[in-house]
Amino acid sequence: MPAEFPDFRLGTELATSFTATLTERSGDPVERVPTPQRLLDWLALHDLAANSCSAAQLDRARELREAIHAAATAAATGGPLPAPALQVINDRSARGRAAAVLTPEGERRWQLGSSSVEDALSVIAADAVEIIAGERAGRLALCASPTCRAAFFDTSQSRSRKWCDMNTCGNRQKKARFNANHRKSTRTTK
Repeated sequence: MPAEFPDFRLGTELATSFTATLTERSGDPVERVPTPQRLLDWLALHDLAANSCSAAQLDRARELREAIHAAATAAATGGPLPAPALQVINDRSARGRAAAVLTPEGERRWQLGSSSVEDALSVIAADAVEIIAGERAGRLALCASPTCRAAFFDTSQSRSRKWCDMNTCGNRQKKARFNANHRKSTRTTK
């Protein structure tokens, strides 16, 4: 992938990983799918390869991403699910032609009907429906980083994860806390 684009944040759940294509939502937002080709790259990484992507399809993908984030945020905080977000998720889920198939290893994979972005978005929307409806073991949570606030699906044993990704947000917060404590201890020893 071209170096001029930021790396993707790859989580374990398709729908919440998709919302991570826009990061630092409460800080300086980082768009990780700024072009149609970049969306195709992300889809291919998730075994949802599409043949092509137009600017309009990229817009629909971003609309779905934001709808999933809004609904996941509401679910994580115990708030009511926003009707406009549900409409987008449900519409995208119903529009595509994709089927769940089993691999020889016994794993579920998605087979797109026409290798189109719409089919791929329908898979992502269906995954969001399953997560937000509480059909999987785990819980929706929001990253504790004040600039990130990404929705993520916590499958840890204690269901008490604080960060969307320990290697980015968790380390950044721990480093900030360490530096603040170091500055404070330096001032008190002088």
